Amino acid sequence: MQAPFKQLFPSRSAWLMLALVACTLGQAQAAGPTSASAPLSEQERALHVLNRLAYGPRPGDLEQVERMGVKRYIDQQLHPERIRQPDDLQARLAALPGLQMTPAQLFVDYGPPSFDRSASKEEQQAARQRAPRELTPQFHMARLLQATESPRQLEEVMTEFWANHFNVFEGKEWVRYWVGDYEKNAIRPYALGNFRDLLGAVAHHPAMLYYLDNWLSSGAGTPGARGRFKGLNENYARELMELHTLGVNGGYQQADVITLARILSGWTIDVDAMKAGASPFRFAAQRHDNGPKIFLGKPLQASGYQEGEAALDILANHPSTARFISTQLAEYFVADQPDPALVNKLSQKFLASHGDIRAVLQTLFDSPQFWARSNYQTQ
Repeated sequence: MQAPFKQLFPSRSAWLMLALVACTLGQAQAAGPTSASAPLSEQERALHVLNRLAYGPRPGDLEQVERMGVKRYIDQQLHPERIRQPDDLQARLAALPGLQMTPAQLFVDYGPPSFDRSASKEEQQAARQRAPRELTPQFHMARLLQATESPRQLEEVMTEFWANHFNVFEGKEWVRYWVGDYEKNAIRPYALGNFRDLLGAVAHHPAMLYYLDNWLSSGAGTPGARGRFKGLNENYARELMELHTLGVNGGYQQADVITLARILSGWTIDVDAMKAGASPFRFAAQRHDNGPKIFLGKPLQASGYQEGEAALDILANHPSTARFISTQLAEYFVADQPDPALVNKLSQKFLASHGDIRAVLQTLFDSPQFWARSNYQTQ
């Protein structure tokens, strides 16, 4: 049934409400929106750094940053070693036993050496589940505690950034033993340090060697190329260039992938050494391809283990790496589509400083693009 004619019109109270809304909108329009080119207020600047250099403001943080000044806050965050960690946080981290163990201890206590081969299938499966049941929650708790409780917020943000950049999958068997140590000793100490040092720490860590199978890689026809170690594995070499350094459009070819895999052949995990409590990394010379190599247009002298270090030097100091890392940092801290001029400036600083992450970030935080209103509260 059609509604009565009078119900097609607003009531008097509705008219009053509409008038009030119109008046409010008119006042807002008269005041005008904040100009897109207007500089951020001091409070907005404080909120901006807390949202970008930290995981957002906790109660009292905004007022604290306003009191100390944004510039001083940024300088403090760029030097986390100057910021004391709370005693309670240190105690809670120390209470996580898995975080105090070395990679060798973790492997022996939770890995294959701890499996009873004479046990039933159910018992063996239960033994394999000890790591995800006991270690994984500890590693996750450590990450959460530090992200939420540490006053070294930029260090936490950058630890997450690099852990994502140099990603490993904790669900891949042996990786689950080591993922906590990987963050603690291969990522966190270098999060604001030198990129080459970070790259080297990652390349030597058993979590990465196992995750991307380089520990199995052997040069074709080498004396040690037998059993599960027979054959060249390109996984890590490809990811090292595509995701860790040069980027997918960084100028390398498939021939460079193969050459880098040959260079890194023999970089492996020493299971026997771990059983004896020693470091897991080993260069297995009997599995290394000693043939002549040209990598990214540069001839490399046959020098065994040092070939790998030379290749990491080349990658860390390559212009494509500078651009790739600078682009990712600009996307992370500034905008999804950063100003090319900013990326160029960061790339130049990366190369001039030989991969000084702190210096690159300082340049980014000093840039007008970082403080542009158009990039305020957009991420």
